[in-house]
Amino acid sequence: MEWNRLLCGDRIRPIKKREGSQDLRSEFEKDYHRIIGSASFRRLQDKTQVFPLDQSDFVRTRLTHSLEVSSFCKSLGQNIARKIVTDIKDESFDPTYQQDVCDILQCAGLLHDIGNPPFGHFGETAIREWFKEHLPELEYESENGEKRKLTDILNPQMQNDFYHFEGNTQALRVVTKLHYLVDEHGMNLTKALLATIIKYPVSSLDVDKNSPDVCCHKMGYYYADRELFRDIEDSCGLNGRRHPLTYILEAADDIAYRTADIEDSYKKGRISFDMLVRELELRRHEDQSDPEYRSLIESLKYRYGKGIEHGVSDPGEYAVQNWIVAVQGKLIYLATESFVNHYNEIMDGSFGQELLEGTEGKHIVDALGEIAIKYTFTSEPIVKIEVSADRILTYLLDRLVPAAVYYDTDVKLRPIDSRMISFVSENYKKIYHIYSQGKSEEEKLYLRLLLVTDYVCGMTDSYAKRLYQELNGLV
Repeated sequence: MEWNRLLCGDRIRPIKKREGSQDLRSEFEKDYHRIIGSASFRRLQDKTQVFPLDQSDFVRTRLTHSLEVSSFCKSLGQNIARKIVTDIKDESFDPTYQQDVCDILQCAGLLHDIGNPPFGHFGETAIREWFKEHLPELEYESENGEKRKLTDILNPQMQNDFYHFEGNTQALRVVTKLHYLVDEHGMNLTKALLATIIKYPVSSLDVDKNSPDVCCHKMGYYYADRELFRDIEDSCGLNGRRHPLTYILEAADDIAYRTADIEDSYKKGRISFDMLVRELELRRHEDQSDPEYRSLIESLKYRYGKGIEHGVSDPGEYAVQNWIVAVQGKLIYLATESFVNHYNEIMDGSFGQELLEGTEGKHIVDALGEIAIKYTFTSEPIVKIEVSADRILTYLLDRLVPAAVYYDTDVKLRPIDSRMISFVSENYKKIYHIYSQGKSEEEKLYLRLLLVTDYVCGMTDSYAKRLYQELNGLV
């Protein structure tokens, strides 16, 4: 792969430069302003990170998480781009590319969760499970009374798109189509940025969760977006491989949520300082050879002592918050070194791991993840909320999908179905009609099902909950 192609500043819809324009921003800087000013980005403020529908003003939402990931992306980009110039001395990497790398990564951090449905990762699971259970049962009955199973109409990739539904995949649709601003090209962002947010450069037919190559663990694009994907891939010279900056985005995301989950758990009272130290110590005994891990535990204890010394009201909170910052710094350093050490593999597309894999940072993030699962993700309040989220999403899909099956066909909709379809955004419907023109009946049916997932994924937590309550006469 070549950096002059990887940093492609072209857009899906070319923009003519106006003669005499005083806009001195690079194409990637323009991307940043397009994202920040979008309603899709603002809606992240009411989407779950860890604690669904939480009323606290401290714990993170998808918006604050995305801002943190963006910040880590930029820091990693600065470190890595500088090392490519000074240490690796890759002559194909022009020194002027350093700023472009930082700008692209900063934008990618803002976008990485923009396609997530309401209620966090549990929302993704609920949507996948609904289609696995119900899609094989659904039928399409034509005007002449002929009935066919939807699974007999849709091709295998179309079906698998719903069985493997992912917020990451939805993000590409949001920014390239669904965010209707000027036309059907969404935010019309640069191809380098679009390539960076495609974490998994495979279709739903090629998903292999057991593959040693992490790039195959989830799908990266829908059947509906296959031509768009190929355009991005060809323009950036990827040839079926992951964009190098995607590894950096993934590492920034891991660092942000692994550390934030511990801090949020402490603030919510799910874990105390003593419990955190005990759990970290427990995991230290499993690997006495990890000096970085041992030093971080001592660092946490030291900060508790400093909190007492400073006379703070809660030395545990003081210690955890300051320790989290130190952990983030250490992980950023380790991810940077990993990128440099595996530079040639990353650039030839043979690197199939996450950046922290095989580093001392892997032990750290795994420990933090296990602790968060033990004390937070399986706690009764979270489980109750997830059960409620499942009920909400199941109810909406139960009514929206059957309505969408007959939408835009010669079959007359039932009154209840026409009312359910009326809730779907007119912008989403417009996008459906634009991209369904000239398509086969098979693909139109598939696009109508996507219309439902597009609508549901665009919901905030509050909107989904409110709509459910209103439709059930609970308000």
